[in-house]
Amino acid sequence: MTHATQSAQLAYLGNKTSLTPAALVAVRVAVLLTQWAERRRTRNQLSHLDDHLLRDIGLDRLAARKEARLKFWQV
Repeated sequence: MTHATQSAQLAYLGNKTSLTPAALVAVRVAVLLTQWAERRRTRNQLSHLDDHLLRDIGLDRLAARKEARLKFWQV
């Protein structure tokens, strides 16, 4: 899920419902946790791609390793 998608979802929730401050915080935490989980999963998958697949997505092995080593909270 991209940042723009998350922002759109939060904007939709904010516009369509009257969220209490606690509910808004809960939604933001849920979105953040989902984003972190997706980053962790995709970076793990990236580290297992072979050179042919890396070329298909425009990365070399060094760039893929650098990205895969980032922690889930790092952008």
